[in-house]
Amino acid sequence: MDHKNGSVVTEFILSGFSGQWEIQILFFVTFSLIYGATVLGNSLIMVTVKFSLTLHSPMYFLLGNLSFLDMCLSTATTPKMITDLLTEHKTISVCGCMAQMFFMHFFGGSEMTLLIVMAFDRYIAICKPLHYRTIMSHRLLIGFVILSWTVGFIHTMSQMVLTVNLPFCGYNVIDSIFCDLPLVIRLACVETYTLELFVIADSGLLSFVSFIILLMSYTVILVTVQHRSSRGLSKALSTLSAHIIVVTLFFGPCIFIYVWPFSSFASNKTLAIFYTVITPLLNPIIYTLRNQKMQAVMRKLLFQHTGATWNI
Repeated sequence: MDHKNGSVVTEFILSGFSGQWEIQILFFVTFSLIYGATVLGNSLIMVTVKFSLTLHSPMYFLLGNLSFLDMCLSTATTPKMITDLLTEHKTISVCGCMAQMFFMHFFGGSEMTLLIVMAFDRYIAICKPLHYRTIMSHRLLIGFVILSWTVGFIHTMSQMVLTVNLPFCGYNVIDSIFCDLPLVIRLACVETYTLELFVIADSGLLSFVSFIILLMSYTVILVTVQHRSSRGLSKALSTLSAHIIVVTLFFGPCIFIYVWPFSSFASNKTLAIFYTVITPLLNPIIYTLRNQKMQAVMRKLLFQHTGATWNI
């Protein structure tokens, strides 16, 4: 189709999920429950870390920030996707589409960086336990969080600056459940080969390099634990295997979508759901809610709140 022979596009049409009305309702209920659990779970973690007197270690500080990023990443796309399931015409304005891509890559890039920071935190805690508090100072933690947000901002701005002024005319159907760079760039009515390469170098490289760094850090931790104690190795394997599963579910789809962004992978809705809907729910379960100390603190805060309510 010749994109140049058409009117200027003011909105995009999202293809969404195909299927009968009953299937759409099933998806609506399922994703609404998942999103509600994501917001509730991550909010609970943030509140617990904030108001607990015993969770002031660097690890929990980083977990609280991860929960915030997870909630924001899911909110950037999921509410729109859920409401579209109940509408026949799934449209989004060009400005709304650009905003969705900006925040998705902003929070996504920040989370990738924060996951590397968290792996570094676990490495210091396990491999240099006597120097843990000295190395992971509050000042360094604040610096790490600022770094993650800075990387996310630079990551999204470097791509959005080149995308926001692209001319769109004629064909305006995005074969996905939300706006994403490869699919939107494909609709531009100008040559975008250079921009396509930049997306591969930016989003694809960031996803792939972050994933490799995380796998290497987990390997170093396991090797270090193995040398010290075979009993500690089984415990470390139990913890890190769950982390690796979540990291793979988050980075795997990103790598497929952005390393080969203009192939059929980019429009794969199942892959898109994993890193925008499923992973933000799994992170609080794997990283935090399986933590016995976190569970004990949550119960204590709940009993305190319940007791205070009954005493009023």
